Amino acid sequence: MGTHLTGRSVRVLIGPEPKNLITRDMPEVKVSFEGFVGDRHAGLTRKADVRTPRFPRGALVRNTRQVSIVSTEELALIAEALGVPQVLAAWLGANLELAGVPRLTQLPPGTRLVFPEDATLVVEGENEPCRKVGRTVESHHPEQPGLANRFVKAAHERRGLVSWVERPGVIRPGDRVKVELPPAVAYSMPAVADPAVSKP
Repeated sequence: MGTHLTGRSVRVLIGPEPKNLITRDMPEVKVSFEGFVGDRHAGLTRKADVRTPRFPRGALVRNTRQVSIVSTEELALIAEALGVPQVLAAWLGANLELAGVPRLTQLPPGTRLVFPEDATLVVEGENEPCRKVGRTVESHHPEQPGLANRFVKAAHERRGLVSWVERPGVIRPGDRVKVELPPAVAYSMPAVADPAVSKP
C-alpha cells in the first residue's frame, strides 16, 4: 500500500448540457460506473480524439476522463498568475473541487480518491490546460484582454486531473477524501534493446 493523504471536497458539480463547458454546483452527486450521474462526460466509452492519437479519430475507447478534478489552492494560484480576483471550478468545467491536497495536479496516475459513502475514483492523469477553457475564464474577466492565451501558461501543472470511477457511491461537499498514492515505481529503459524481445 502506498502513502496516504487526506483532503476534503469543497464542491461537487455537473455539466448537464452537452455543448456548455460550465458546470454547476450540486448538494450531492450520485456516482455510477459511468461517472457523475447527469454529467455530459459520463459514459463507459468515449470517442477517440487528439488526446488518443494512437487510435483513429472517432473510434470508441474506454472513458478514463469521466470526472474532472481541480484544487482550491491551485485555482487561487491560477487567479494570482492571471491577475484576477478568482477563477472558479465551474468555469473550468470541473466536477469536483478538493482542498487540502498538496500539488493535486501532480498526483500520479493510479492514485485513488476514496470518499466516505463508497465512491472511489482513480486518477488517469493531468488535465492539460487549453485556450477553450481560457476563453471561458476570460469571458468572466472582460477587463483582461488576452487572458485566454495567458491561461494556458498560468494553469500549467495547476489545471487539475481527470479520473474514472472504480466504485459507485455518493459524493457531497464537505466530504473527507482519503488520497491513496500508488507505490513508487522506478523503471529504466534499457540502453540496448534485447534482440530476443525485439524480434517479430
